[in-house]
Amino acid sequence: MIGLLQRVREARVEVAGEIVGRIGPGLLALVCTEQGDSEAQADKLLAKMLKLRIFSDEAGKMNRSVQDVGGGLLIVSQFTLAADTRGGNRPSFTQAADPAEGQRLYDYFVQRARAAHPVVQTGEFAADMQVHLVNDGPVTIPLRMEPASI
Repeated sequence: MIGLLQRVREARVEVAGEIVGRIGPGLLALVCTEQGDSEAQADKLLAKMLKLRIFSDEAGKMNRSVQDVGGGLLIVSQFTLAADTRGGNRPSFTQAADPAEGQRLYDYFVQRARAAHPVVQTGEFAADMQVHLVNDGPVTIPLRMEPASI
């Protein structure tokens, strides 16, 4: 499972001109499920995301987590994170989970996030979304939780 975290001052997701998710300061998490992923990878990714110390403390050092600062989470599905660009100029997405399994694990991830964190907003799975954000820093952190079989 892949996550791309962006520390934001604010972020929102629109579908067909309507805002479907919005947060103030916190994390925009772009999430991708790959073939072979399971709830174990989703749980590991969420645990890392919630505890990752990428927010500044009083001394200006990245020493606080999104939970420490009470920030929001905006979780957006993005299968293109599974892009393989090694051959040619057109990305291959063969490592992305099939849509039904991708949605199942995305929904599981969101449900677990809502149980663990007070402010969770989302995009809309498989929708044409417009994501607006003010990246704070900028701070952008990639995370990958490999399937157990690898």
